[in-house]
Amino acid sequence: MLYFSVPLGKLVRRVSRLRGGGSALPGLVVEKIDPGFMQRTLSALPHGVAVVSGTNGKTTTTKMVVELLESQGLKVFTNRTGSNFTRGVVAALLGEVDWRGRLDADVAVLELDEAHAVHFVNRVPPRYSLLLNVLRDQLDRFGEIDKTAQLLQHVASKTTGTVVLNREDPRVARIATTLNGYEVGGPGVLYFGLDDSLLSTFPNDDDMRTAPGSPAPAAIPEKPHADVVLREVGEGSAKFEYDGVVVTTAMKLRGVYNIFNAAAALTLARSIAGGVGATPHNDALLTALSRVEPAFGRGESLTVDGLPLDLVLVKNPSGFRLGLKSFAAGGYATMIAINDNYADGRDMSWLWDVEFDSLRDGGVDQLTGSRAYDMALRLQYDDVRIGAVQTEIAPGLASFIREAKGRPKRVFCTYTAMLAIRRELSKITTVEVVS
Repeated sequence: MLYFSVPLGKLVRRVSRLRGGGSALPGLVVEKIDPGFMQRTLSALPHGVAVVSGTNGKTTTTKMVVELLESQGLKVFTNRTGSNFTRGVVAALLGEVDWRGRLDADVAVLELDEAHAVHFVNRVPPRYSLLLNVLRDQLDRFGEIDKTAQLLQHVASKTTGTVVLNREDPRVARIATTLNGYEVGGPGVLYFGLDDSLLSTFPNDDDMRTAPGSPAPAAIPEKPHADVVLREVGEGSAKFEYDGVVVTTAMKLRGVYNIFNAAAALTLARSIAGGVGATPHNDALLTALSRVEPAFGRGESLTVDGLPLDLVLVKNPSGFRLGLKSFAAGGYATMIAINDNYADGRDMSWLWDVEFDSLRDGGVDQLTGSRAYDMALRLQYDDVRIGAVQTEIAPGLASFIREAKGRPKRVFCTYTAMLAIRRELSKITTVEVVS
């Protein structure tokens, strides 16, 4: 079956790309005709598989981990299309294996959707896992937030080596107590964390839903030592502490949430590099981190009419809040694009948990997407001026660019809206192609 499935999958991949089809289609075909392809291929990697999952930040964090590991001389396979279902992993493999199905890589670093990560680890137990956060996101798919935590817990339970956890997210940190042989600071569990001065910048889901004066949600019994701690975020720089030393590095990534995820990426990369029998080369790690560009649509800055147009992905209350805080509205024309397709989540009620006061002075020039009028109603309650509403993204984007000519632009968008906007922008400017 192997010699038949790989050529067929590669053919489907080529035809799909020529016709502008979805990146996961070849993976779906190969999963049907050769269900063991993914497990067989990834199990042959000498340093195993690392899974990155959680509600926010998977794509950018995975990109950071890959580039950090490459700075240590490792060959890394990853699913950089952003399709984080198992069929997306299979499709990415088809683009990298030779005609005999052999993958030239030392380690795989894979971004996986919380629910699909469970299916993946049942088939391919990872050697490493990095669990970022648990926030309300697509409750129509995942149900209650504690269900999402259970999904991540399952990923951790299937991990054969090191589990990296967010010390500042109670639901993630508590996963350690469910693991066999767990002890605080013991082998097999590492944490990344924040300086106390930054905690208010990153509220967890309980913090956002707790009324002032209410008792604090239950925390884990003891705040464990973190392998990497984000100490300070500057203008184009950040300070991290590890091995008892505080280091400063330049950062091309923007947004405080991306910088926190850099602490997560450093923790995992240091663990993997140490696990392959070498001492991590910290100078090379910092140099690589300073050069990481935003993942597509996650603070990505494009050029339109000689001025920047920033794309900021928003898909839940925490992400939208941090996006508004990280990318100040002053001096920018603003567009918000909200879709409710399956990949976005169908329930848009979370928009009411975001405060839009920061947009009040400049207003929002354009609203677009299938739920543009829901967004308009929400903004009216926060007294935010609205320029225009157009549910179709292509004409909405064209109008936004035309009317805001001569001004830098920023677009806050849900996932499928971001994909549509990038397709339209690729017609008029240079857009990174993610194959």
